[in-house]
Amino acid sequence: MDFIKDIEDYYRREIETIQALDKEEINRVINVLLDAYDRGVYVYVFGNGGSSATASHMVCDFNKGTCYDLDRKFKMVCLNDNLPTLMAIANDDSFENVFVYQLKDRLKKEDVVLAISGSGNSHNVVKAVEYAKEVGATIIATTGYAGGKIDKMADYHLHVPVDDMQITEDLHMGFDHLIMQILWKHLQARAGKQAIYKINQ
Repeated sequence: MDFIKDIEDYYRREIETIQALDKEEINRVINVLLDAYDRGVYVYVFGNGGSSATASHMVCDFNKGTCYDLDRKFKMVCLNDNLPTLMAIANDDSFENVFVYQLKDRLKKEDVVLAISGSGNSHNVVKAVEYAKEVGATIIATTGYAGGKIDKMADYHLHVPVDDMQITEDLHMGFDHLIMQILWKHLQARAGKQAIYKINQ
């Protein structure tokens, strides 16, 4: 089978979507996360399915990658990383409360919530964002499609303007790597260090 045209079509749509991203808003989000780092507050990140993998990956990239060789680290916490906790809440309470339960009595007004949902309408993500709004925390919605409910409640947006879940998730991961690399280079330069990525040889 020859899938060349399908490959070209997919990447064409992805390139067109990248070109349509709101670069000014991405810049605002970068500054919100830099401010959270400087203030030493927590950034809570979460999502379902592929978005849960993105959330987990972000914690790795920010807590280790961005802060490598620096005395101060990001305080980023992924709410979907502890499977026993998720299963206990889902079993004893409801899956709808797996994220909001973990935020209650922990989330402070000074903190940041980074909620990831391709549709923007995942019930458990919406419920956690509603709670964050009650607390007064800063909310970053990471969405696709029309943005859904969380996009309307958020203070800042990492929105992918496309009706395609796979391209949405591709670019959500791209937001992570983009922001991680920019902040890594910025923080290294601020500390008077050279940004050299270390890998196993």
